[in-house]
Amino acid sequence: MEVHMIGATISHYRIIEKIGEGGMGVVYKAHDMRLDRSVALKFLPADLTRDAEARQRFIHEAKAASALQHPNICTIHDIDETADNRLFIVMDCYEGETLKQKIGRGPLTLEETIDIATQVAQGLAKAHESGIIHRDIKPGNIMIGKDGIARIVDFGLAKLAGQTVLTKTGRTLGTVAYMSPEQARGEQVDQRTDIWSLGVVLYEMITGWLPFPGDYEQAIVYRIVNEEPEPITSVQRNVPAGLERIVERALAKSAAKRYQHVGEMATELQTLKKELEAGVAKPRLIKLRIPRKKRPYVYSAIAVLLATIVVTKFFLLPGGLETIDSLAVLPLENLSGEPAQDYLASGIHEALITDLAKLSGFRRVTARSSVKRFENTTLPPKEIARELGVDALVTGSVLRSGNRVQITAHLISASAETRMWSERYDREFRDVLSLQNEIVSAITRAINLQLTPQEQVQLKSQRPVNPEAYEAYLQGRFYWLKQTRQDFDLAERYFQLALEKDPNYALAYSGLAYVWMVRADAGFQPPSETFPKAKAFLSKALELDSTLAELRVSLANHKAATEWDWSGAEREFKRAIEINPNLADARFFYSDLLLALGRTEEWNREVQRALELDPLDDFKKSFYGWHLNYVGRYDEAIPIFQKLLPTGPNKASNYLGLWGAYYKKGMYDEALAAAKDYFLAIGDRKFADALGAGGGEVAYRAGMKRAGEVMVEHSKRRHVPGIRIARMFAHAGDNDLALRWLEKAYQNRESPLMRLGVFWDWDDLRFDPRFQDLLRRMNLPVGN
Repeated sequence: MEVHMIGATISHYRIIEKIGEGGMGVVYKAHDMRLDRSVALKFLPADLTRDAEARQRFIHEAKAASALQHPNICTIHDIDETADNRLFIVMDCYEGETLKQKIGRGPLTLEETIDIATQVAQGLAKAHESGIIHRDIKPGNIMIGKDGIARIVDFGLAKLAGQTVLTKTGRTLGTVAYMSPEQARGEQVDQRTDIWSLGVVLYEMITGWLPFPGDYEQAIVYRIVNEEPEPITSVQRNVPAGLERIVERALAKSAAKRYQHVGEMATELQTLKKELEAGVAKPRLIKLRIPRKKRPYVYSAIAVLLATIVVTKFFLLPGGLETIDSLAVLPLENLSGEPAQDYLASGIHEALITDLAKLSGFRRVTARSSVKRFENTTLPPKEIARELGVDALVTGSVLRSGNRVQITAHLISASAETRMWSERYDREFRDVLSLQNEIVSAITRAINLQLTPQEQVQLKSQRPVNPEAYEAYLQGRFYWLKQTRQDFDLAERYFQLALEKDPNYALAYSGLAYVWMVRADAGFQPPSETFPKAKAFLSKALELDSTLAELRVSLANHKAATEWDWSGAEREFKRAIEINPNLADARFFYSDLLLALGRTEEWNREVQRALELDPLDDFKKSFYGWHLNYVGRYDEAIPIFQKLLPTGPNKASNYLGLWGAYYKKGMYDEALAAAKDYFLAIGDRKFADALGAGGGEVAYRAGMKRAGEVMVEHSKRRHVPGIRIARMFAHAGDNDLALRWLEKAYQNRESPLMRLGVFWDWDDLRFDPRFQDLLRRMNLPVGN
């Protein structure tokens, strides 16, 4: 097969080289000519696809794996088959080596060992949350990228928990040396079998040996079921006791005595890592070379001495053992009981999140959009923290009385559900900005968070701001966050009022720029009217304060959406992330740019980090569904839109995404219904009515043509985005009219054009020279 495959084109993939082979298939590196990217194609061996059961197993694998989205799991894009019915999976292609290859090159440092094990545990935790068990965790199925990221590959043995196992009687699945006792006995397994296998991998990384060696399978199985492994310290003396305990628990013969959830194992590994890093110098293992073959790796005694020093220091720190590097600030309660004062609690809440998120010592500070649903909640802190994935919560209240403001704040440990710190502040309102810095400083002291000298200076300094201007700005932000046309108008008034009180208020200029950009994005006004104003406000804001991460994000979005300056936009996104690594919006919009440019591996990393920082934001969930549509993963996107529609605020966005997914799947009646709902959601009933009734593809395309013609007539009297009209004609199958209106959208510099190269509406136009010319003029990737 290999000779004939190299250089061949299958679907829109050109085979480049063979990169791997295993019991469940052969893997080739290929070039995706549609999206101009490198991918890996995994083909099931011909002898395993001759019967229906084998094909079902392969399809089962693809469906299970494609549902998983996590930085430490290989991304699955598609499942397809060749002209001669050979099935294959399309996956991300990573530069690097397998963990098996890395171990084979020599001993790993303690730092590397813990880091890799933690990443694999986090990836498995995501799979287990989705009810998916890998069942074949081993070094050969763990890819270590050049970026240091560990990714689990080949969910070829994955099964959905509780469903029938798709294996033949007598067929041994999984590499024997990494099997759990229950798997070796042929019993029903659950997620704890993966925990065992990870324990074996961890043992091997530490010692260089397998815990249950043997010359043949039966001997290995006997040892797994009946014998205990050699203690790590008898093979490798200089290992922290905490690491040995983790391995011993993972390798408990009884599944009930292991970690019950791999997330527990990941947490303990992270805690151990923090203990070892608590000193001034990070302990590293000295690689002592031993000339005799098959000797286990030896860690230097220097390492354990350093580890002892730093762990001792950790235990002596104030606050005991608990380490906090992730937290969420819950919405502050407005104690006045007056809705007119809600803006103040909202504004101070947002400011605290922003200031805490800028601190480099925090791994994660949950974004406002994810915590807002916990306003007035009665859920216990531990449950909220679990849902948000954080170590601690900040709660509190705000009371405005005349010219004074009272703020009460509490820091609550998620694990112990106890208050670690609590304080009440009473200040004049004009001092509210410095008070916010004071609260942030108090929180960092309570958890022993180390601040850089620059961060210490920033928290002690505060630009003077007119209190009336600040109050007007907070009210503008309050309405801005509601994201409706009427509220944008109110936000603009308050931002203008803020500038009347303080003409040099950078945040107010930034707010105005955002309002004008959104008016174009939403189709309220033509870009020719809105973008010049947005750019002027952005320029003024930058002139006044170039250190605001949020401002850099606005500038990046402007460069991408209106100027099509991709390198300039990327530079601003990176600057924003440098200023505030925990700013979810920066990472999410950056991921949108990366995807538009066809850089899918980078997109996946950034979008997953954004979703980690802001896991409950319906806006990001909706646009992540769009992203899945862009890469052809419609079956994953549809449930996202369906789940968001009953309660989500972005109904138009969700209906548009659902419309596209159904259309690409050939579900024309469902697509027509979603299109009608979309137009109703944006208030254009006349376009919805023009679509007519369903009746398969012919009725669908006829309805799109009618609606497009109605839009053309309306565009003579009021603004209708050209790209919206082009969409209708593209779906109608009239490529000439679609391209004509795309050209008008280009002339008007309509912002959605930045996604021209990936948006699903234009798939039938991709090989038209006129479409490719449009992509070139925008400096977007052109598929081959």
